[in-house]
Amino acid sequence: MTDRSNVSLAVLEDRAKFIRKETVRLTRIAGAGHYSSTFSCAETLSALYYSQMRIEPSNPGWDNRDRFIMSKGHAAIGLYPVLADLGYFDPEELETYTRLGSKYGDHPDMKKVRGLDFSSGSLGHGLSVGVGMALAGRATGRDYRTYVMLGDGEISEGQIWEAVISAGHFKLGHLVILLDRNGLCIDGHTEEIMSIEPVHERFASFGWDVQRVDGHNFEAILGAFRNLPEGTTGKPQAIVLDTVKGRGVKRMEMSLDWHVGNLVGEDYDEVMAELEAGLQPYEPEPAE
Repeated sequence: MTDRSNVSLAVLEDRAKFIRKETVRLTRIAGAGHYSSTFSCAETLSALYYSQMRIEPSNPGWDNRDRFIMSKGHAAIGLYPVLADLGYFDPEELETYTRLGSKYGDHPDMKKVRGLDFSSGSLGHGLSVGVGMALAGRATGRDYRTYVMLGDGEISEGQIWEAVISAGHFKLGHLVILLDRNGLCIDGHTEEIMSIEPVHERFASFGWDVQRVDGHNFEAILGAFRNLPEGTTGKPQAIVLDTVKGRGVKRMEMSLDWHVGNLVGEDYDEVMAELEAGLQPYEPEPAE
């Protein structure tokens, strides 16, 4: 197993930038892509894969590896480059992204892509699968963790809350929700479509331990990971990551126009230059 415990913040920041730039590049190949949903979770994916998870890319079927479920599967465009970068497959394969016959579609297919533990489609199913994986680990005497990344729009699905109740009942202490709380879904602001706040209290009321942190601050994310308890029993764990949809590109930040899009020409070049320059302070638009 590769030791990732001493990866520097500078490396993690660089890999988050890599995730965003690869998302823009792959979207140009496809002709459309999910920019803003991926940008909001770039820091989480970087910290998870380059510092936190117990994985071995040379042996993707290792029985005691940590599992990751990208329940908000439309952000797979940011996960594929990470898997390639870590050696699960040749990065050149991504040049076929979404092309006819490619392994790499808009949503992930675990039967085709090395390193994936979950195939997504319609949102809302990932946490139920995560509960099953955590129960399987307990039944087989393994101590791996199962991480489930949820979008804040998909948690209006009733199946999510059935899984939340089940995990609390079975005391799945090695199950970890990563909630990308970016405030927007494809239909609008989550609090207008279906209010979920106070979401941290709602998880806690079902028997979960909950942390709420800045999802673009690596020290906060890594601190939350360090606070996860050892062992496979006890309260399941939820980390609510307060994020900005579209973070890193000014025109996309908290905009409803960039859930799906395509940059061409000068716009593409400008955004890539903006990303290369690194994250700038977030300045929300003044309330009307």
